[in-house]
Amino acid sequence: MIVFVTGGTGYIGRPLIDALLARGHDVHALVRPGSEGKLPRGAVPVRGNALDAETFASKVPEGATVVHLVGTPHPNPAKAAEFRRVDLASIQATVAAAVRARVRHLVYVSVAHPAPVMKAYIAARQEGEAAVRASGVPATIVRPWYVLGPGHRWPYLLVPVYAVLRHIAATREGARRLALVTRGAMVAALLRAVEEPPAEAVRVLGVPEIQRSAAST
Repeated sequence: MIVFVTGGTGYIGRPLIDALLARGHDVHALVRPGSEGKLPRGAVPVRGNALDAETFASKVPEGATVVHLVGTPHPNPAKAAEFRRVDLASIQATVAAAVRARVRHLVYVSVAHPAPVMKAYIAARQEGEAAVRASGVPATIVRPWYVLGPGHRWPYLLVPVYAVLRHIAATREGARRLALVTRGAMVAALLRAVEEPPAEAVRVLGVPEIQRSAAST
């Protein structure tokens, strides 16, 4: 199938594009001018600004599946303004482009919530989810908490803490909802989301579903 990816040069975008190409999909990826060389070989570069739908909406193939991965790298509470300027504005632009292109399916990587920290980040992603739902486009919303991988390994230190919290009734549900996932699990979940569109209008994949995707591959 035809897949249009935003954020394709990023932490999750590059391995996802590699996986999509390996499975025979036709991948188009939005990039800033000059960044075309950062895409995996085989992806079709689409030059544009992820914050401005007018720069790329006409280049989204009609009937494609769109995967939105644009976001602030290494988010932390000090980046509240950037979450609205980049994370929220980019999904709003992607939704506008998806509606115009009459896409088949929109996949949006949001964040697990509720949570006791990262309030501004969660708020921006919740507004993004609302924009996706209001669009009327069939959608899958994927909600990881923290994605482990190269350059993102320090939370491995928290694994024993999560193990304890899962065995306490009062904290069990939160520990499962906010559990850590690997980048490989995220790629597996996104692949399944692309290849198995939802039967309902909007499907939500939380951390347990992301972990099951990895286990089944």
